[in-house]
Amino acid sequence: MRPGVVALASASLLLLLCAVPARAAEPSPLSLADTGGGGQLILAQAQGVKSTSGTLSWWERRGGRWVKAGSTVARFGAKGLVEGRARKQGSNTTPTGLHDLPYAFGIKAAPGGTHVKYRRVNGSSWWCEDTRSRVYNRWSEPLASDCRASESERLISYTAQYAYGVVIGFNYAKPVKGRGAGIFLHVNGRGATAGCVSVSVDAMRRILRWADPGRAPHIAIGTVSGVTAITRY
Repeated sequence: MRPGVVALASASLLLLLCAVPARAAEPSPLSLADTGGGGQLILAQAQGVKSTSGTLSWWERRGGRWVKAGSTVARFGAKGLVEGRARKQGSNTTPTGLHDLPYAFGIKAAPGGTHVKYRRVNGSSWWCEDTRSRVYNRWSEPLASDCRASESERLISYTAQYAYGVVIGFNYAKPVKGRGAGIFLHVNGRGATAGCVSVSVDAMRRILRWADPGRAPHIAIGTVSGVTAITRY
């Protein structure tokens, strides 16, 4: 090849390389402002607030060090992510922040080796999302008289997504009505979520076997940078 052609090809290659966006560095618990005080942490990170997919990794402290126990691809809300305190119900956004994980649940039996509290879904299991109800953002079995079915989820209806799930403690301890209800880590459906975080069924089984209630597992959800950066939580 003639030297001039080599130079032109090299310049073109350099331009192409410069045009490729840099891959975001994987977050670690050491990069966060807070880890929840326990010995286990799940990190769910999206590139930006408009992203509907990203990564999820789970970590644990061993010998005084944070060690990654697993990772996978994750999905987020169909309308991306939003700061948890500013979230509105029905917005199809995943709330960012650091949250506890109250308990797990599923249509299927808990995978062997599961140690976290696990609640089995049946035909009478609902998650109340009715802002008028006294049991807003709570499991209701059977459906409470003041909770409208049209404003709630009958859990057994979501056979793929709720085969296995973990309640994310967003707006849970002291629910603010209208901020959002039913935010879970669950199995992938056909696409982006309505505000939850989802992963493959295999990843959910691995997470359920890994989670240790005695180590106070938490989940941090956020973006690479900006006001919703995962490092802020």
